[in-house]
Amino acid sequence: MITLYSGPLSLFSRKVEIALREKALPFERIMVPFNQTTGYDPKHPEVVAINPKQQVPVLNDDGIVLYDSTVILEYLEDAYPEPPLFPLCPGARARCRLDELYADEIMLQALKPLMHRTSPPNTDQIRRLAQEADALIAEQALEKHYAVLEDRLAGREFFGDAVSVADIALFMGVLFSLRLGGPSLAPFDGLSRWFERLKLRPAFAQATVEIAEADRRLSFPLKRA
Repeated sequence: MITLYSGPLSLFSRKVEIALREKALPFERIMVPFNQTTGYDPKHPEVVAINPKQQVPVLNDDGIVLYDSTVILEYLEDAYPEPPLFPLCPGARARCRLDELYADEIMLQALKPLMHRTSPPNTDQIRRLAQEADALIAEQALEKHYAVLEDRLAGREFFGDAVSVADIALFMGVLFSLRLGGPSLAPFDGLSRWFERLKLRPAFAQATVEIAEADRRLSFPLKRA
């Protein structure tokens, strides 16, 4: 039996959840308590014992214990290859990995300055103004990322020949951008249609709905223009 330690607003945990559901793999989910003030506090003792980074996701597959969403997704592909979430062709497989890296490491840097928007407002007004100034700069960077992704799609339905880890990671990056008040997808027709297409798939839809519900319970209301 697969056990996944997850978090209600953990982008990387939700990546793994989507992959497990796309592969139709049954799993037990242990949702680690989270709040917007102190984060994952108190830290789950099993997560702390397993992961030196003391973060979710952590996956236990009958004694095979893994952390880091990229490592977990590659393990799931090796252990449960059908249906595939990586292309078979080595070049396409490498491209898929680069797309995942783009979401997880490059887009994420532009998401971080927006994350204060769902936390309790900083009581230091100068600090609040500085945070929002940084966020506006980050929004410009996100628009540039959207343009890159629009070009990468090039009119295709997915970032590869079929839904893959690239789509999962990039979907989460775009979803978090939107939930944090990032730029609209409206000017990016292909990317917008790709995003809506994925939201129709049950695994992606469930993650989207659960994150929205977690925001209602845990996050400070986002001020929208």
